[in-house]
This record gives sequence, C-alpha cells and structure tokens, in this order.
Amino acid sequence: MAVDPKTTCYEGTRAQCFQSYLQQSGQHKAVLQSLHNILPGEFKRIGVDKSSLDVLGVGSGGGEVDVQILTLLQSTFPDVPITTDIVEGSTQLTDNFKALVAKTPNLQKIPFAWHLMSSENYEKQVKAKGDMKKFDFIQMVQMLYHVDNLADTITFYQSLLKNNGRLMIIIGAANCGCDILWKTYEKELGVGDIRDSRSSAEVIACLKSLGLKYEEHSQPNTFDITECFNPSSQTGKNLLNFLTAKNNFYESFTPEIRAGILDLLRNKCSTEKDGRVIFNNNMTCILVYA
Repeated sequence: MAVDPKTTCYEGTRAQCFQSYLQQSGQHKAVLQSLHNILPGEFKRIGVDKSSLDVLGVGSGGGEVDVQILTLLQSTFPDVPITTDIVEGSTQLTDNFKALVAKTPNLQKIPFAWHLMSSENYEKQVKAKGDMKKFDFIQMVQMLYHVDNLADTITFYQSLLKNNGRLMIIIGAANCGCDILWKTYEKELGVGDIRDSRSSAEVIACLKSLGLKYEEHSQPNTFDITECFNPSSQTGKNLLNFLTAKNNFYESFTPEIRAGILDLLRNKCSTEKDGRVIFNNNMTCILVYA
C-alpha cells in the first residue's frame, strides 16, 4: 500500500510524545467512561432494523478507543455483521492498531479496511471513485485539529452517514488548557502539522452554520503536568512537545516565549493541588445526526 505523502504528525519522536501524553493524561480512560454512558443507547437507535452495521474511524491513532467502541457495538448487536474502515495517516500508529486487533478475540470476525492517508485525501479518493460507502457510525476522536477546512470536513463525513447514523466528534472543550494555550500563542504554535486552534466552540459554531442537528456531552478530564516544570524530566519534555506540537520544546522557542508558555500552563491552564500542577484537559463529545 502506498503511503500518503500528507500524513498525520504522529511518526517517530512525535508518536512517542503522543504515547507519553496518553499515559500521563488518562485521556482514553476518561473518553471510554463517558462513551460507556452515551453509546449503548445511541447504538440501539442507530441499529434498529439494520441487517448489518458499517463503522468508520477517522484519525483513529492506535485504535484504543475504536476497539472499545466496536466491542460496545458488538455487545449491543451480537448477531449483526459489522464492517470497519479506518482512516489514519500514521504508519506507526496504524501498526499499533493492527497489533491491538490481532490480540482482541472478539474483533477477529470483523473485516477491517485500512486507509493509510489523511482525512482530506480519503475524501478526495472517495469523490474520485464516485462510489461512496455509507456508514452507520463515524468517529473522530481528537483529530479535527489536523484538517484544513473544518466545514468541508464535517459536511463530507456527515454526508457518508446512513439513515439514522451518527458522526461522533470528540475534541477539547472550550476554555480547556489546550484551548487557552493555543489561542494565546497561536502565532507561535499554529504552524506546521496543526493549522488552527480548535475547540468544541469552533465545532459547534460550524455545525450551527451548516444547519446540522447535534447534541453535546461534557467529558471532564485533568492530569498532572508537574514534570513539565522540571527541565531534566524526559516525561516533562515529552508532554511539552506534545502540548505545543513541537519536536523539541526547548529548542523551538526563545527563552521569553518558553517562560511565557510555562507560566500560562501553570497559572491559566491548570490549578495547583498539594504542590502538584493539575492541567485542565476537559473534552466534549458531539454527536452529529444524519
């Protein structure tokens, strides 16, 4: 399979920083706790009278969330065949996903179609073929930071929904730590792979402008970033690299910008508790209707 020249930023060192962030933040655990409350009821509505179910994951990374979603769907409709398409630009994370599938017994009977490319190039490919596969459920977990045009992306994927389908978007909540950081330092951070500072506020405004029906659910999450303020901590460096989308935080900014970012992370993006710096990593789950 040819590799898409425009992939995600999560390869090599960046992928390692991403994995470090996931371990420190507990993001997947927070997402999954929320989804276990939301999705069973949604799946029952989506799958009513369906003889098969088709799922699409966009920017699925290592597949940790997708695997849990598919397991939930299977448990809701144990006798209904399921197919899954995955769009992911990182070869490293796709390999992680495939390895996870290989050791998850309940997924062995689900056929996976792997699309190693960016979401925009998947859209171009689908439109060029003129044969749009439709889906009952599409998930985008923390990936809309990487697309060029938010409205075009949402419009396209919402158009792929089958009757009664849902597009699930999970993204940083308005005024979460990352939202504050990226809006404050947009000029310094908003270059390269990530093109825009986006939060649930921008997504909801876009959905309203498009006239799409949706519902939103809050997903609280915090994590300890105290190590970010220890220059000798590799964990702290990895977190700073991930939060700023840089390969090397300490070499990417002037001393003044570095100091400003660290001050913002401590005093505007976090709270202090028992001498620890606790980062606001709240997320929002948005369900867009067909």
